[in-house]
Amino acid sequence: MAAEAIFARLKQDHDKHRELLDRLLETEGESDERERLFTELTRELKSHAAAEEQALYSTMLRKPDTTDETRHSVVEHHEIDEMLNDLAATDMASGAWLTKFKTLDHRYRHHIDEEEEDHFPDFEDHLTSEDEEHMESVFERRKREEKADAEVTPEKMEDAKK
Repeated sequence: MAAEAIFARLKQDHDKHRELLDRLLETEGESDERERLFTELTRELKSHAAAEEQALYSTMLRKPDTTDETRHSVVEHHEIDEMLNDLAATDMASGAWLTKFKTLDHRYRHHIDEEEEDHFPDFEDHLTSEDEEHMESVFERRKREEKADAEVTPEKMEDAKK
């Protein structure tokens, strides 16, 4: 797999995430559709982040020129994970849920735009064919495993941030 292929695969996930975000923004209240889409989005984002960290970011952390960008993205993954957990603990019918969701939407779109426009092109210059083989073998397997185990509601309602 050439470097372009792993980045195209990651972007394919990002495009799916953008579509899920768009569809969620069209939902209202505590509907079955909002619940279903939020569950799908949460599983997608959490499994994608874990697989991306194991396949791509673990590789990039070993390369001094990309360490700062890599750390930045991993920190953002953890922030997004916290936001998803908080949303899961917030009443979907409340105005607070939609406000928090719009914040997540903005932060996540910024994150993936930054990855696609800045980080991926920089990373590409530093990858060896061995790196690319490693990433190819790890990403799909890890994403499948993580998606099967992803928790959607790890926090209790009373733990939701105000």
